[in-house]
Amino acid sequence: MTDDDVRNEVREWLADNWDPELDRGTWAQRVFDAGWAVPSWEPQWWGRGLSDPQSRIVAAEFAAMGAPGTGHDRANLFACTLHDLGTDEQKQRLIPPSIRGETKWCLLYSEPGAGSDLAGLRTRAERDGDDWVINGQKVWTSFAKTADYGLLVARTDWDVPKHNGISFFMFPMRQPGVEIRPIHQITGESEFNEVFISGARVPDANLVGQPGGGWSVLQVALAYERRLMGDLARTSRGARKPQADADSLVAMARSAGKLDDSFVRQEIARVEGYAAVNRWNTQRAKATSDRAEAATLLALGKIAMSRILHETARVQTEIAGPESMLTGPDNPVGDAVTFRTLNAYFTSIGGGTDQIQRNIVGERVLGLPKEPEPYRNTAFRELPSSS
Repeated sequence: MTDDDVRNEVREWLADNWDPELDRGTWAQRVFDAGWAVPSWEPQWWGRGLSDPQSRIVAAEFAAMGAPGTGHDRANLFACTLHDLGTDEQKQRLIPPSIRGETKWCLLYSEPGAGSDLAGLRTRAERDGDDWVINGQKVWTSFAKTADYGLLVARTDWDVPKHNGISFFMFPMRQPGVEIRPIHQITGESEFNEVFISGARVPDANLVGQPGGGWSVLQVALAYERRLMGDLARTSRGARKPQADADSLVAMARSAGKLDDSFVRQEIARVEGYAAVNRWNTQRAKATSDRAEAATLLALGKIAMSRILHETARVQTEIAGPESMLTGPDNPVGDAVTFRTLNAYFTSIGGGTDQIQRNIVGERVLGLPKEPEPYRNTAFRELPSSS
């Protein structure tokens, strides 16, 4: 199908089917049955076999109608990871409820002692019959309180090098032994949580990949997360946060009477330059059929969006001037700029820190030598530990 064919078909389908009065579950089922929920997936897995750019055309048409339900082939990390690496049984059992919005998920990756170095994680999974028993702690988990499943990485073998002893599970969150504590953030929000797991269980049927093969599964899941974060960073995150693009900066400068300031104009142009280069790299990532190249370009895109958000916050501060030091509902401009400045660090840390992304770009794009790994072949239990 051509792009115009896709655009016309989805418009016609929406015209015939979209009704804002429908309850959410009925509408989600209708979208799912029609293949619009995951349009770039194969028809046998509830999709339409479209390209990624065509999937975005579908998303744009849904958004224009105010209709939810599409885009799970880009935004649903739980479903995307299972689509790529799950067994047929796991796909049939776990993906449809997630796509229809009947189940929700969160990410159980980072730990207090294993953030940027995820391979250093110490959450333990031990086999017990048809289950695995989980003990450990996770941190920086969004949506933990509402999640039905957590994408969990845990250590199943302590006698092999650290990357080889990790397994990946779709972990049921609503069970005894799971305690969730909100984390208070500098922005005043509590979007993240600590998760304490003590003797909780996950069926072996929810193991994705092989025991000890979780690191490769995690890389796929992280690639989807970085792409999602890049997409989200292009739009507003919350009412207090202005849009991250040059148009919003132009409007802000015009409102402040600073659009004729040559320095401000130059800074706005700089942000737009970063954004343009990032769009080109994103298009290149979508066009390539090489999975490794696409993952590398997405890492580059993620760090680029981090830079754009920080630069946008800096230029907004320049435009707002002293007002940027004011917060609260009585100072909407200053409050928004302060929120943007503080919240920019979310993208610098989440989904892999800027430093980790630079390592990926240095090694995989520039061909620079890897950092020394003196313990690369050392069993995990023999690694030096500060604990």
